[in-house]
Amino acid sequence: MPDRPLLRPFTSPSWSQQEPTWRDAKPALIEAALKRATALPSGNWFVVGASRDVVRGKAFGRTVAGREVVLWRGPGDELRAGPGSCPHLGAPLRDGEVAGGRLVCRWHGLALGGERFGGWSPFPAHDDGVLVWVRLDDVGGEEPLPEPVLPARPAGGALDAVATLVGRCEPEDVIANRLDPWHGAWFHPYSFANLRVLETPTAERDRFLVEVTFRVVGRLGVPVTAAFTCPEPRTVVMHIVAGEGEGSVVETHATPLDDGRTAVVEATIAQSDRRGFGLVRRVAPAVRPVMRWAAARLWRDDLAYAERRYALRSKGLFPG
Repeated sequence: MPDRPLLRPFTSPSWSQQEPTWRDAKPALIEAALKRATALPSGNWFVVGASRDVVRGKAFGRTVAGREVVLWRGPGDELRAGPGSCPHLGAPLRDGEVAGGRLVCRWHGLALGGERFGGWSPFPAHDDGVLVWVRLDDVGGEEPLPEPVLPARPAGGALDAVATLVGRCEPEDVIANRLDPWHGAWFHPYSFANLRVLETPTAERDRFLVEVTFRVVGRLGVPVTAAFTCPEPRTVVMHIVAGEGEGSVVETHATPLDDGRTAVVEATIAQSDRRGFGLVRRVAPAVRPVMRWAAARLWRDDLAYAERRYALRSKGLFPG
């Protein structure tokens, strides 16, 4: 077992006595990082939800970029996806049944599989073990890629949890929020203390490097160093590069739903070299709700940030 305490005492100034960060959070710097991120290729892949959302024998539906999409498990639990409207009379396929690996419409029993039927054609789908993705070539308009662009993740033995929230904004507002680390200790004082941005992104080295203490209880916390990068235009990833849980990642994916609504799908993939982490993994079903609660708590605030940015942009009033 590593010879170090999990929680460490820390001191920090009161909220109002913190060093202001507004001078460092330059709008032009954030906008430049956002512009580089949104120019990255996605291969037309969109995150739909958690792998656990799509279970054997049930259909899972979501609107993605204005398209009704349905996912289900085919033979051998292979992920399948297609348009969410039945090609017969337009029934919602999310309400269908899955039998023999085929999606059966509840209105008249039309069974759909991995092949084209009339004007209905399946979408490419991908299950990366944590998240499920669908490729919508007519929406993305890019050169298609065979698989999504995924960040580096911990090797085997990690613990993952996925939280999903929906806000009145667009994906760029979510990504811009994550490309502003300076707001952390001001906007989330219940979670972060002593936040310091060590490195800001450039075209040559496109990442933020941040030193921060995650508050746990009272004046005890977990100090880490984290790097923030964008592997594709709708994703920001935080890698723990030093400190407790080194190698763990938090992936924030922004999926457009319909006009002015975006889903934030955040995957936390944790690892640790502590001996007790094996026990934590064994009780994962009890731990995952706590992980999702922590992510949702932060994103309830951050969605207010993203929604405000969207509202100002929509009126041409956003200062950046």
